[in-house]
Amino acid sequence: MTGEKTIQRALISVYYKDGLEEIAKALHDRDIEIFSTGGTRSFIENLGIPVIAVEDLTSYPSILGGRVKTLHPKVFGGILGRRQDEGDLAQLDQYEIPGFDLVMVDLYPFEETLASGASEADIIEKIDIGGVSLIRAAAKNFSDVLVVSDRSQYPALAEVLSNQEGRTTVEQRKSFASEAFRITAGYDQAIRDWFSGNQKPLRYGENPHQKAHFEGDLNKVFDQLHGKELSYNNLLDVDAALCLIEDFPSAGCAIIKHNNACGAALNASQLEAWNKALAGDPVSAFGGIFVFNEELTAETAAECDKLFFEVILAPDYSEEALSILKSKKNRIILKTKNFNRPQKLRRSILNGQLVQDSDSKTEGAADFQLVSGEQPEEKLLKDLEFAAVLVKHTKSNAIVLVKNLQLLASGTGQTSRIDALRQAADKAERMNLSAKGAVLASDAFFPFADSIEASAETGISAIIQPGGSVRDQEVIEAAKRLNINMVFTGTRHFKH
Repeated sequence: MTGEKTIQRALISVYYKDGLEEIAKALHDRDIEIFSTGGTRSFIENLGIPVIAVEDLTSYPSILGGRVKTLHPKVFGGILGRRQDEGDLAQLDQYEIPGFDLVMVDLYPFEETLASGASEADIIEKIDIGGVSLIRAAAKNFSDVLVVSDRSQYPALAEVLSNQEGRTTVEQRKSFASEAFRITAGYDQAIRDWFSGNQKPLRYGENPHQKAHFEGDLNKVFDQLHGKELSYNNLLDVDAALCLIEDFPSAGCAIIKHNNACGAALNASQLEAWNKALAGDPVSAFGGIFVFNEELTAETAAECDKLFFEVILAPDYSEEALSILKSKKNRIILKTKNFNRPQKLRRSILNGQLVQDSDSKTEGAADFQLVSGEQPEEKLLKDLEFAAVLVKHTKSNAIVLVKNLQLLASGTGQTSRIDALRQAADKAERMNLSAKGAVLASDAFFPFADSIEASAETGISAIIQPGGSVRDQEVIEAAKRLNINMVFTGTRHFKH
């Protein structure tokens, strides 16, 4: 094994004791000397395993109510001492500092304490100082020390102790060190967010049994003028609403339900835009989120007030509109602001994160490549542009139908494109909205010509899609045969 080191001495100080018994016994079975302090020391001693108290090493007791236990040169010297450096070794010997080969330390539950609604004093006491310092010191000296900074790593440590007889490679130690720095970075960020007021506890997460908080400054996004506290799901819908309407090419509104638009329209008359958006799906509008990109008028507010909804967003409100909307005490009224979105999108998966650029691209007429039919007239072009915006913000696989700048229906989150198309066509029919002469937008290419044939049966006059399929020519030929205008954009907009 490359850069092999054998664990002979361990320093253990952990908040969470689950899984510790197995590790402590495995260390003891390999005659590995254990140093510990406080509750961890008591836990291990109760297993009948000998432990050397850190206080005996430092000749200092735990002081200040446990705030200072391990912050001492005899502890950190044993972690940071370089085993190949003659000067370091001489000083370790001079000051009788034992070298540690394994450091097992986790962190106080700061975020859990914050989410519990604890007092400021209790939150402050859960800011770990010694733990972070021990973890960073051990990670820095990965050439000589294995750092285990989370109980999720215990199985990997157990494997080292059993299958590798307590020996580690430099690659393994570096991998553990990388995870240690990730953990401490996230921990410090959470503390920073709390101190700066950028961490907002939420009542619960996506479901009542899940704890949650928001990290960021909502005051830069909107002013809340009325209503109850925003929930986790409210915030997801608010984000979806603003992402969508920011891409609108002109005045309009949208109705959001479960992060998808169930109604949307563009119109110079705000009331007309509202009426057309609502007509797209008045059933799903119940309990939804309404978003506008112009000052909300009293006339529109009066119509919105007829429905139950959770949140309404607009850049401003007339005095009369506010008076009407405030008639329901829990109704959340948000006045939106111009703000800078993160340029990177992050999603937690597996044991890490996926990071990608935000999808800031939208397609206009200049991006359209005509592949079937005649050059669309202005009215049709505007429908195609609006459909392209809507499908970009709809869960994949996605199909949207648009006519006269009104969202007729969507097919969302389907496992096949033809199913998404059928869902949209069926919904438009159920809402008594004729799809004859409508345009269809797809978030990705059509893999087969069956969707083109189904579009013709629905009465679709034009299709906008990115193209890029190996069967593009087959799809194009079907569109020509069925007299459907079709344009390619060259840009896919998957949304998962």
